[in-house]
Parts: sequence; structure tokens; C-alpha cells
Amino acid sequence: MNSMVKKYNEEVKPKMIEEFGMKNELSIPRITKIVINVGVGEAKDNAAVLEAVKTNVASISGQLPMVTKAKKSISAFKLVQGQPIGVMVTLRSERMYAFLDKLINAVLPKVRDFRGVPGHAFDGQGNYNLGLREQIIFPEVDYKTANLTRGLQITIATTAKTKEQGYRLLELFGMPFAKGAN
Repeated sequence: MNSMVKKYNEEVKPKMIEEFGMKNELSIPRITKIVINVGVGEAKDNAAVLEAVKTNVASISGQLPMVTKAKKSISAFKLVQGQPIGVMVTLRSERMYAFLDKLINAVLPKVRDFRGVPGHAFDGQGNYNLGLREQIIFPEVDYKTANLTRGLQITIATTAKTKEQGYRLLELFGMPFAKGAN
């Protein structure tokens, strides 16, 4: 059993029940999925760049990413509908918890001048969005082979009903929020 699953069952659930007064076990917020998204604007001109990003995201997530394509043409960006413009991967169950563990305990502490992640990036339903400027902070990415430092966007989807429940859920998992973030 993954350490994050064990932590959820032994520590997070009881504290959530106590703090929010939940009577039904199914109403306790939990993480449902983590989505990793990387936009690659130069992929429309160079397919090799897209393959390199795809390889990096696959090594980061442990799962083969899907190539995203442009939904419509935009002449100002010289973008044609159906052109590949990024990659994304959706993680669930074991891979999701393994990635969350790696993100909280290994990756975020490596961020330069790290003072915590912002706590205001929740939507109304308790889902959290986190943007990272460099993919090379992940231990799986070899910085010598990465041609450019690319950012990535991570969405943590939860079953929380409010921002406060989502914030507390991630805080109990060990997400290092900045002081005064909520």
C-alpha cells in the first residue's frame, strides 16, 4: 500500500470527520485525479520537440501522455485546427498517490527560493491548480538532455465541496502552502 493511501486512511480521514462534522464516510473529501499538462507552442513547427516533451512527461508521471491538438484555427498565432500543441496525462489511484508523494516530498522542496505554494489557486469546488516553471526539478528529467526549460501545469481534482475543505485536505496530505496562504 502506498504511503499516501495509508496516510489518508489513518490521519486525514479522522481529522476531516472531526473538523467538518461529517457523518457519512462517503462525504469525506478525497483526491480523484491529478492532471499534468504541458503546452508546447513550437510543436506546430517541430515534431521532435513534441516527442522530447512527451518523453519527459512520461518519465515524470510514469504513464504515456496524450497529445493535445488545437480545437480551432487562430491566424494570429499561425495555428491550424488539429495541429498538436501540447501533451497531457491523467493519473488515478496508485500512480496518482505516487506522483503526489513525489511532488510534496521531493520536487517542491527543490524549487529555488521556495516559500510554499500559493493557497489561492483553488476553484469553487476544492480543486487545486499549480503551475511550475521548470520541469527539470523532477528527478526523472535529465537536465542535460532537456533542450529548453518548460513549465507544466498540475491540477489536483478533489471531491471537496468548498475551497476550505480542499485546502484542508491537501494541507493534511502535507502540501507546503505559503504562510497566510488561505
